Amino acid sequence: MEANVDRFILHSDSIKQGRTKPVRMVDFPGHMKLRAKLDEFLIQAGGIIFLVDAADFMPNVRSVAEYLYDILSKALIVKYKIPVLIVANKMDKVTAHSIDFIRKQLEKEIDKLCVTRTGISDADMTSEVLIRKEGEPFKFTHCLNKVTVTEASVTTAQLADVYQFIREQIGS
Repeated sequence: MEANVDRFILHSDSIKQGRTKPVRMVDFPGHMKLRAKLDEFLIQAGGIIFLVDAADFMPNVRSVAEYLYDILSKALIVKYKIPVLIVANKMDKVTAHSIDFIRKQLEKEIDKLCVTRTGISDADMTSEVLIRKEGEPFKFTHCLNKVTVTEASVTTAQLADVYQFIREQIGS
């Protein structure tokens, strides 16, 4: 398990003249053992696409929310206002949850993490930023960086929002 780094041209851009600038993408696995290495890639990130399995969401909601919380509360992410696109993938599956359900569940779980992690001493939170408004349940709109939730299906090529996000972050 390691990060995969590659460059590619967005298919829709390749058919337009003058739009052949390759995009550098890093596919970073979500495995706990690798998370410490994430900062090496974040320093160069123009945006983050956070992939969620919509078909197998509920058994993993807590671990997904923990990883997302770790990303959203990173001082580097907040300082540079790196936008995050949360993509609920596998929406073509019958068992897929709606993006509204996924958004609400993630917000609820992150809210719990905000409460429990505020009990940690300041010395332990050197690279974390509080992402919750005081006295309110957490919402993605509280984040200083833009956080958007969308749906996709790699299998059926339902990726328009992902491509648009990439275009916005590379300025083309």
